[in-house]
Amino acid sequence: MPRMIFVNLPVADLPASIRFYEALGFTRHPQFSDETAACMVWSDTIHTMLLTHAKWRSFTDRPLPAAGTTGVMLALALDSREQVDAMNAAAAAHGGRADVNPVQDLGFMYGRDLADPDDHLWGPFWMDPAAMAPAGPQG
Repeated sequence: MPRMIFVNLPVADLPASIRFYEALGFTRHPQFSDETAACMVWSDTIHTMLLTHAKWRSFTDRPLPAAGTTGVMLALALDSREQVDAMNAAAAAHGGRADVNPVQDLGFMYGRDLADPDDHLWGPFWMDPAAMAPAGPQG
């Protein structure tokens, strides 16, 4: 079995969050979804679990994050600058917020951060494949 990541996020409105993540390009996995949670698939190894607050509380007694706080920003590698722009536009059009931080344009890397309806932060970015090439022998 490959190593996988399941990012668990508490959400106030599960149907609205499902629509938001579908607009960003995630697909819903019905086998792992019900009225309290939705498994949203980004890739074969990356899944996001959207959990109602009641479901979230069944996993932990820790308080929900306060509005406006950030505990983590999740970065998603995309194939082009245009895909980064399109994801940001989709976020703004489906209940989220685009460009919650300054746009990062380093030439070889481009990113625009967004927030979902519950203010969870995502950082879609593109990096020039040549910039990721190995620098040479490690020694």
